[in-house]
Amino acid sequence: MKKIAITISLCLFGAIWLINPVFAQQKTEESEVVYTKVITQRAHKIAVKLDLTDTLKVNKATAIIADQYRQLGIIHDLRNDQVKALKKDSTLSKEVVAAKVTELEKIADLKLKKQHAIYLSKLAKVLNKEQIGKVKDGMTFGVLPATYKGYVEMLPMLTEKQKVQILAYLTEARELAIDAESAEKKHATFGKYKGRINNYLSAEGVETKKAREIWEQKLKERQAKG
Repeated sequence: MKKIAITISLCLFGAIWLINPVFAQQKTEESEVVYTKVITQRAHKIAVKLDLTDTLKVNKATAIIADQYRQLGIIHDLRNDQVKALKKDSTLSKEVVAAKVTELEKIADLKLKKQHAIYLSKLAKVLNKEQIGKVKDGMTFGVLPATYKGYVEMLPMLTEKQKVQILAYLTEARELAIDAESAEKKHATFGKYKGRINNYLSAEGVETKKAREIWEQKLKERQAKG
């Protein structure tokens, strides 16, 4: 009886949704309010760490960063929806679907590059180069500075040339990661470039395996001491 009651309730809810477009619109508007609040709070957390003394600049930076989150979401969501629709189309072969998915990804990548340039241009009107770097770090969970510091501490024998190259790889990774659609994919981007760094160091004759073991042990000891 309880299951029947639940089923009836769900059917009535669905009927209300279909019959009353105002109700559906209200739910959409509520979702938009929640989403706007989330991306604005996320953007504000980044903006307040930029050492800006002018509240107006903090607000402008927050608005620009929040809008970037929104624009990235639009691009990623559109591509993902199109890919899902393709994969559900039983009239298409796997080869055709794969080709179309590749094309959609290329289109999305072009949109991301264009939006990336627009975003940096907007930030440059409010922030200096160092502050923009902090925004990028904020959008990528501070992986660049933490990873660079880790390499330098782990490998004290690094030359200045090698340090510059490591930083260059990490900077390139960050530039791509700020456009990624999720935390997982942002970290995956850095992971890919860490692989390049390790290959580079190996070619340079830098032994990283033993150094990493020693460094990780030091980290454990440091954490144990609190």
